[in-house]
Amino acid sequence: MDPLLIAGILTVVLFVLLAAGLWVSLTLMLLGLLTMVMLDNNASGLIFATTTWGASSSWALTALPLFIWMGEILFRTRLSEDLFEGLTPWLSKFPGQLFHVNILSCGIFAAVSGSSAATAATIGRMTLPELKQRGYDTRMAIGTLAGSGTLGLLIPPSIILIVYGVAAEVSVARLFMAGAVPGLLLVVLFMGYTALWAKLSPKSVPQDTRHFTWADKFKAIRNLIPVLSLIIFVLGSIYTGLTTPSEAAAFGVAGALILSLISGTLSTKSFNESLMGAVKTSCMIALILAGAAFLTISMGFLGLPRMLAEMIATLQLSPYMLLVYLTFLFVILGCFLDGISVVVLTTSVVLPMVQQAGIDLLWFGIYIVLVVEMAQITPPVGFNLFVIQALSGKNILYIARAALPFFMLIMLAVVLITVFPSIVTALPNLMVN
Repeated sequence: MDPLLIAGILTVVLFVLLAAGLWVSLTLMLLGLLTMVMLDNNASGLIFATTTWGASSSWALTALPLFIWMGEILFRTRLSEDLFEGLTPWLSKFPGQLFHVNILSCGIFAAVSGSSAATAATIGRMTLPELKQRGYDTRMAIGTLAGSGTLGLLIPPSIILIVYGVAAEVSVARLFMAGAVPGLLLVVLFMGYTALWAKLSPKSVPQDTRHFTWADKFKAIRNLIPVLSLIIFVLGSIYTGLTTPSEAAAFGVAGALILSLISGTLSTKSFNESLMGAVKTSCMIALILAGAAFLTISMGFLGLPRMLAEMIATLQLSPYMLLVYLTFLFVILGCFLDGISVVVLTTSVVLPMVQQAGIDLLWFGIYIVLVVEMAQITPPVGFNLFVIQALSGKNILYIARAALPFFMLIMLAVVLITVFPSIVTALPNLMVN
């Protein structure tokens, strides 16, 4: 049977299974099995066993459940609430005032959680009621949360960067370094837009009559010290080469447990809930990776990646045109799948095309995460939209409209790293040298 015909059948089956509500992991496994059957491969059972074991037993993946657990611990303790209290005095006179608490808090929490959903849920639970009570514009409050909540995908330690690193065989530590500067770039873009919007819409931002002295501001820093210390310790140990990402994740869990114990917010209930939350999320991701590995091998037997790479070479698309097409592909897929699923579904087909075009796989990892960030706030299945809907009670389209300016800002960041790739590559190259 013609490989392109098989690929077309598999595409139809993929969307049918996903529309039916079947787990992404099971969908991937069934697609791989169907490919083997259509190719009359009698060793599908053996291939399934070896590939799924190899995909889920990689040492680099040990960092994944540990970083997830660290985020779960902080999600259920007082440490996350301290972020709001620590940032408020410093932002009271800045244009946009407490809107920036959403952005900075998400940026800080993203650096310890690695999860977009956990970042949006944790910060939103703290800030949305507070901003509403103080009379801030609801639409802008939701927009800043939706946009900056996606930072959990990019600012290290990022779960999706770990998944991409394993799939593309790129150093996870270097990917973490590469994501730091683009993450800070997004924070600056979000804050700049919010400040400009506040200047143009002064009535939407209530004036805070409270006066914070320098003593109040420095006193508030004490609330930030525990979380900032954990961030500096975890990321600093990776960037300086003292630990691997897996070792740093283990230290991060230990640090989160110690800090929550010292603050008096660690209980048997919160410990058990954080552990079970991490187990559920980790198992979901592990199953997706196993299914994706089997599908990748099946695509290899089909010869589809090689054919697509040759097709790209025949079309003689420039790297920029290739990235334009891939951006549309990832955003469309992100309308129906979560970010990790987009990465594992496409890497087996896309990476040979990217390598054929001469694009750096390290840079491409940050590019794909930025595009997936846009998809997180794109209806109908932008994952962050559902999280914020549960917090705010607003409908999906309202939240999507509120997030639209931040969608465009992420697109601007994609353009900037494309025109100036050193934004991504400078830090990891500096660390290597």
